[in-house]
Amino acid sequence: MRPQQQNRRMRGRNNNGGGGNNNNNNNNRKGPNPLTRNYESNGPDVKIRGSAQQIAEKYATLARDAQSSGDRVMAENYLQHAEHYNRIIA
Repeated sequence: MRPQQQNRRMRGRNNNGGGGNNNNNNNNRKGPNPLTRNYESNGPDVKIRGSAQQIAEKYATLARDAQSSGDRVMAENYLQHAEHYNRIIA
């Protein structure tokens, strides 16, 4: 291989061209901030849109309403949905 062609040859996924360690590899691959990102939840009965915090609060409210009406199964279901979105927030 000629010395001029050696610089054009790139291996792997790190195409920084330098060949050295690139510690900033994932800076361009980060997703949006989960706190400000809008989600769309297809829940058991309703479709809820909003931020993770708004959806978690809505499912917690639905769980309280289901619990007060005596439907323990739906209350637990809503609480599990709320827990999912609370984990995204944390």
